Amino acid sequence: MPRKSFFQLNINKRNRIINAGLSEFSQYSYNEASTNSIVKKAYISKGSLFKYFINKEDLYFYILDYVIADLSRSLKDELPKLKGDLFQIVLIYAEAEFNWYIENTNKYRLLKRAFSDDNSSIYIKTMERYKLIGDSFYYKILENIETQILNWEKEKVLNILKWILEGLNEKFMKEADQYSNINDIKDCYFNELNQYIEMLKKGLYK
Repeated sequence: MPRKSFFQLNINKRNRIINAGLSEFSQYSYNEASTNSIVKKAYISKGSLFKYFINKEDLYFYILDYVIADLSRSLKDELPKLKGDLFQIVLIYAEAEFNWYIENTNKYRLLKRAFSDDNSSIYIKTMERYKLIGDSFYYKILENIETQILNWEKEKVLNILKWILEGLNEKFMKEADQYSNINDIKDCYFNELNQYIEMLKKGLYK
């Protein structure tokens, strides 16, 4: 969490620091990212940066909190639409999430780096920090589904969908560099997601 002095800065200077941190951490892994580069982009001294943040990790998690909060606000705007058919809800949510990624390229790149397993200690801390937030959000977006047509308990159905979405998201995060742009990733993602949805609709047996 930033020191009190960071929040006493004028909004333009705070945004310069946030944008500089976002630019650096979206281009490089946590260990490769340079605070020297960040202060240069933010037009501040290195001494000033550490008046506002305890250390590099403190800055990193503040930037990551900022990005996740922005994504959450955007997706919460879609929550009133998430009613009715279970699989339609999943597709609407996935569409909203990908649209946000397309409109916020640097933020998407940061999330991709942050949640791609690189065996680093910062990755472990990241997963511990955000796991509960991710779990609660999945259940929130699916809480208004029509349950009368389900053959199984709502909680078990939600678990299956959560695991599919998490697994698919993780797969595409790892493979993202194979695609020329995010629109190509989106096309492949929805093609695969629709296949899994059809499997769930029809069942696994002939």
